[in-house]
Amino acid sequence: QVQLVESGGGLVQAGGSLRLSCAASGSISSINDMGWYRQAPGNQREFVARVTSSGTTIFDASVKGRFTISRDNAKNTVYMQMNSPKPEDTAVYYCKLEQMGYESWGQGTQVTVSS
Repeated sequence: QVQLVESGGGLVQAGGSLRLSCAASGSISSINDMGWYRQAPGNQREFVARVTSSGTTIFDASVKGRFTISRDNAKNTVYMQMNSPKPEDTAVYYCKLEQMGYESWGQGTQVTVSS
Protein backbone atom coordinates (compact mmCIF):
# COMPACT_ATOMS: atom_id res chain seq x y z
CA GLN A 1 0.00 0.00 0.00
CA VAL A 2 1.19 3.49 -0.88
CA GLN A 3 0.38 6.76 0.86
CA LEU A 4 0.95 10.15 -0.76
CA VAL A 5 0.91 13.41 1.18
CA GLU A 6 0.95 16.71 -0.67
CA SER A 7 1.97 20.03 0.81
CA GLY A 8 2.83 23.56 -0.27
CA GLY A 9 -0.47 24.72 -1.67
CA GLY A 10 -1.99 28.09 -0.85
CA LEU A 11 -2.68 31.54 -2.20
CA VAL A 12 -0.19 33.11 -4.58
CA GLN A 13 -0.26 36.21 -6.73
CA ALA A 14 -0.07 35.90 -10.48
CA GLY A 15 3.55 36.11 -11.52
CA GLY A 16 4.80 34.84 -8.18
CA SER A 17 6.01 31.37 -7.35
CA LEU A 18 4.96 28.37 -5.31
CA ARG A 19 6.44 24.93 -4.69
CA LEU A 20 4.38 21.82 -4.17
CA SER A 21 5.76 18.71 -2.53
CA CYS A 22 4.48 15.15 -2.41
CA ALA A 23 5.99 12.54 -0.13
CA ALA A 24 5.31 8.88 -0.80
CA SER A 25 5.50 6.14 1.80
CA GLY A 26 4.71 2.47 1.97
CA SER A 27 5.60 -0.12 -0.66
CA ILE A 28 7.56 1.95 -3.16
CA SER A 29 9.25 0.34 -6.13
CA SER A 30 12.56 1.72 -7.36
CA ILE A 31 10.97 2.12 -10.79
CA ASN A 32 7.98 4.41 -10.85
CA ASP A 33 6.55 7.57 -12.29
CA MET A 34 5.43 10.43 -10.08
CA GLY A 35 3.43 13.36 -11.26
CA TRP A 36 0.87 16.06 -10.73
CA TYR A 37 -2.67 16.47 -11.94
CA ARG A 38 -5.14 19.24 -11.21
CA GLN A 39 -8.86 19.76 -11.10
CA ALA A 40 -10.60 23.12 -11.25
CA PRO A 41 -14.25 23.50 -10.21
CA GLY A 42 -16.55 22.13 -12.89
CA ASN A 43 -13.66 20.59 -14.83
CA GLN A 44 -12.25 17.11 -15.15
CA ARG A 45 -8.95 16.21 -13.58
CA GLU A 46 -6.14 16.94 -16.01
CA PHE A 47 -2.48 16.08 -16.38
CA VAL A 48 0.08 18.72 -15.45
CA ALA A 49 3.54 17.14 -15.26
CA ARG A 50 5.33 13.84 -14.68
CA VAL A 51 8.83 12.67 -13.86
CA THR A 52 10.12 9.12 -14.18
CA SER A 53 12.46 7.46 -11.72
CA SER A 54 15.29 8.07 -14.22
CA GLY A 55 14.50 11.79 -14.34
CA THR A 56 12.67 12.13 -17.64
CA THR A 57 10.09 14.90 -17.44
CA ILE A 58 6.89 15.56 -19.37
CA PHE A 59 4.72 18.67 -19.15
CA ASP A 60 1.35 19.71 -20.38
CA ALA A 61 1.63 22.51 -22.92
CA SER A 62 -0.26 24.89 -20.64
CA VAL A 63 2.53 24.86 -18.04
CA LYS A 64 5.62 24.10 -20.09
CA GLY A 65 8.24 26.76 -19.55
CA ARG A 66 6.63 27.96 -16.32
CA PHE A 67 6.54 24.86 -14.10
CA THR A 68 9.35 22.48 -13.33
CA ILE A 69 9.19 19.04 -11.75
CA SER A 70 11.89 17.18 -9.89
CA ARG A 71 12.22 14.31 -7.47
CA ASP A 72 14.39 13.04 -4.66
CA ASN A 73 14.42 9.26 -4.98
CA ALA A 74 16.07 8.82 -1.59
CA LYS A 75 13.11 10.59 0.01
CA ASN A 76 10.44 9.27 -2.41
CA THR A 77 9.38 12.85 -2.86
CA VAL A 78 8.37 14.79 -5.94
CA TYR A 79 8.39 18.55 -6.21
CA MET A 80 6.73 20.94 -8.61
CA GLN A 81 7.96 24.50 -8.83
CA MET A 82 5.25 26.77 -10.13
CA ASN A 83 6.74 29.94 -11.59
CA SER A 84 4.71 32.77 -13.05
CA PRO A 85 1.41 31.13 -12.17
CA LYS A 86 -1.75 32.46 -13.79
CA PRO A 87 -5.29 32.68 -12.40
CA GLU A 88 -6.23 29.81 -14.71
CA ASP A 89 -3.79 27.60 -12.79
CA THR A 90 -6.16 27.76 -9.81
CA ALA A 91 -7.18 24.22 -8.94
CA VAL A 92 -6.78 21.38 -6.50
CA TYR A 93 -3.47 19.72 -7.32
CA TYR A 94 -3.15 15.97 -6.86
CA CYS A 95 0.00 13.89 -6.71
CA LYS A 96 0.01 10.51 -8.44
CA LEU A 97 2.43 7.61 -8.28
CA GLU A 98 2.39 4.83 -10.88
CA GLN A 99 4.27 1.61 -10.39
CA MET A 100 3.84 -1.94 -11.59
CA GLY A 101 0.54 -1.08 -13.24
CA TYR A 102 -0.98 0.47 -10.13
CA GLU A 103 -1.88 4.07 -9.39
CA SER A 104 -1.94 5.85 -6.05
CA TRP A 105 -3.28 9.33 -5.43
CA GLY A 106 -2.81 11.95 -2.76
CA GLN A 107 -5.64 13.84 -1.12
CA GLY A 108 -4.97 17.05 -3.04
CA THR A 109 -3.81 20.53 -2.14
CA GLN A 110 -5.54 23.74 -3.14
CA VAL A 111 -3.66 26.31 -5.19
CA THR A 112 -5.31 29.67 -5.73
CA VAL A 113 -3.72 32.26 -7.99
CA SER A 114 -4.96 35.81 -7.57
CA SER A 115 -4.80 38.35 -10.36
